[in-house]
Amino acid sequence: MTGSASGDDRPRAGAQGTVDEAATARVRVDGHGVVTAWNEGARRLLGHRASEVVGRNVTVLLPNAAPGEMPDSLGDLRRWSGTVTLLHRDGRRLPVSLLAHRGLDDGGGWLLVSAVTRPARGLEDDGFVQRSFTHSPCTMALYDTGLRLRRANGDMERAMGLSEEAMRGLRVTEIVVDPESERTEAGMRRVLETGRPQELGAALQLEGHERQSVWSVSLAPVWDTDRRLEGVLLSAHDATEQHLARQRLVLLNDASVLIGSTLDLARTAQELADVAVPRFADFVTVDLLPAIEGGEDPPHGAPRGPVRLRRVAFQSVLEGCPEAVVRRGTVAAYPAGSTAARCLASGRPIIEHVTPAALAEVERQTPQRAERMRRFGFHSVLAVPMRARGLTLGVATFSRHRQPKVFEQDDLLLGEEITARAAVCIDNARRYTRERAISLALQSSLLPQQLPEQAALDVASRYLPANTRAGVGGDWFDVIPLSGARVALVVGDVVGHGIQASATMGRLRTAVRTLADIDLPPDELLIHLDDLVNRPAGAADGTTATTGDIGATCLYAVYDPVSRHCTVARAGHPVPALVTPDGTVEFLDVPAGPPLGLGGLPFESTELTLAEGSLLVLYTDGLVEVRGHDVDDGTDTLREALGRPTGDLEATCDALLRTMLTDHPSDDVALLVARTRALDASHVATWQIPPDPAMVASARKNAGRQLVDWGLEEAVFVTELVVSELVTNAIRYAEPPIELRLIHDRTLICEVSDGSTTAPHLRRARTFDEGGRGLLLVAQLSQGWGTRQTTDGKIIWAEQALSAEPGEW
Repeated sequence: MTGSASGDDRPRAGAQGTVDEAATARVRVDGHGVVTAWNEGARRLLGHRASEVVGRNVTVLLPNAAPGEMPDSLGDLRRWSGTVTLLHRDGRRLPVSLLAHRGLDDGGGWLLVSAVTRPARGLEDDGFVQRSFTHSPCTMALYDTGLRLRRANGDMERAMGLSEEAMRGLRVTEIVVDPESERTEAGMRRVLETGRPQELGAALQLEGHERQSVWSVSLAPVWDTDRRLEGVLLSAHDATEQHLARQRLVLLNDASVLIGSTLDLARTAQELADVAVPRFADFVTVDLLPAIEGGEDPPHGAPRGPVRLRRVAFQSVLEGCPEAVVRRGTVAAYPAGSTAARCLASGRPIIEHVTPAALAEVERQTPQRAERMRRFGFHSVLAVPMRARGLTLGVATFSRHRQPKVFEQDDLLLGEEITARAAVCIDNARRYTRERAISLALQSSLLPQQLPEQAALDVASRYLPANTRAGVGGDWFDVIPLSGARVALVVGDVVGHGIQASATMGRLRTAVRTLADIDLPPDELLIHLDDLVNRPAGAADGTTATTGDIGATCLYAVYDPVSRHCTVARAGHPVPALVTPDGTVEFLDVPAGPPLGLGGLPFESTELTLAEGSLLVLYTDGLVEVRGHDVDDGTDTLREALGRPTGDLEATCDALLRTMLTDHPSDDVALLVARTRALDASHVATWQIPPDPAMVASARKNAGRQLVDWGLEEAVFVTELVVSELVTNAIRYAEPPIELRLIHDRTLICEVSDGSTTAPHLRRARTFDEGGRGLLLVAQLSQGWGTRQTTDGKIIWAEQALSAEPGEW
């Protein structure tokens, strides 16, 4: 609504609805009261040309203004209205209504001027005004068809803080400096175009001395007695409380959605600060008791006296979030009389207004904090204790310095509500941190602490826990030395996360090592492991068995460095990758087999011969199954990564993890990389033994000569006794073919194979028994012995420790 410079009541606006400058007296002044703009409407009203006024002080238009007619400082115009006398170019003095607005970045403002005399026709008809104002019970203003104010009742004058004289002839967009006023004016145009009322809801926002008020606006057409459209009646009511209530609900909803998106303690605290700024406070800090950061329970009861708190998050409305007095991550001591300490001691939220006395007390305790409060103009503080499940976690402090409104009781309840939600999320993060630490410790203790020394393979491994709220998973790997210089490689994965998954993983790993110790083939070992999973802990004593083990997968491979044969079987596990010495990468075709725990289904194994220097890569699905990507894409990426050779196995592991995984893997990863080695003929001696007892002496001599050739003279005596006993038992109790084999590895291994599947057992001979002491003698002379089944018989072996290992091993 702009001031009319003439008696013409009809609007003169452009096609886009902009103000007609010729019909509006508008004068722009800078911060010193100097005229910087003078429009056509001002020239028509006052007669002065722009060249005569622009650059001069606006007081040249005031002929001896009476005291109080103008604000004290034109350079600090905020919102002022009144009736003043301005000087016409021809010397006449014109009484006009003046409305002053501040709103420009340079500190200047606009003076909108309109004539005091009222038009004598149209909407000023007494009968029409009486009818219009009588039928509306709320704050009202009457506008003509040019969208210019003609009448305003007393409630409208009080709401706007302006007199009717100051507003007459002005548009809504000129009375109210707010983007919503444009929507109101557009609604008025629709009323004039359609003749139908419009409900605009909260359409006007008025700045008061303490807070911003929001008004709900209704627009209705005004008709004369001949049903001709004469104008628009604007009625409004104060909807500030409803608007604030909706804002509080929106803030609470945002807090419930945005706070606690992760189980990271510091990030959750930062989310609380981010949600509260700027809608609730101008500056927010979150301080926690140092004890909770390690996942431990804080001391019970409210802290008394001075308290130490760690700053974990803060946020500010100021760009760049200026550094707080206490830096993030720093532990600071708060005196007993401080707001934070008193809030924690009482267990209740506290509102404090920053009075000079309060500021002096802060300065006495913490001068640096008082200096910041003065510099930024803090005037109101709300401190809320963070409590969850009966434990005190810390304190959240909300401060205001830009928002003029101080904290009130409604703000206290809102701050308490969003802080309580954040406290529960922080306590969840604390508990998760503790459980994750326990799971990691358990997982670490159950995984191999150091890979065993053996000559068949060079091995490197990695275990990477998941970085998710579900916790540590049940992935594991193992390297198990077997008889005959063979080595078993194991990789497994228990579905699920947390302590139960870790415990299940430890149970399965122990079971695999036990079954491997009796030299079961890979497929048979998985059958026994599947039976074990189907008999979970607790089922034997009649209690309900859990299903925590269901869904576990496992891959078991055995490599023999003498024959270079590798036998692999898997139970629902990803297939291993093989990199040949020439750099070719392939994924082994191993029958899948069902996951462990289904029961009753067979497992199959694959046997292949590996060239020396081949690379076996065993892994869990977390390496290739990345969330959001197809598993085939992960397999292709793994193939490409393995195609880039690295000489060192440790470097290979690092390169694979770097290539395959994101910064925050969603699942655990176990990786085992092994390079094959071979025992050539110089380290293996084999003799076929006819089934004749006379051949025992020949076997002893052959073994003795071989040990001399290997430089193991000190082991000849014991080896001859072991060979004698094992060969004699094979000839006496077993079936041909009988074979004697010596393997010179890190230890000396003596193996006697035969065609019988009957396994011997160790027993203690009685005093007058003539036999039964052979295996007991072998057990006493060697560091280990045993038997394993083959496809056409069995092998009995004995292993001796050597005082000096061969240099090449």
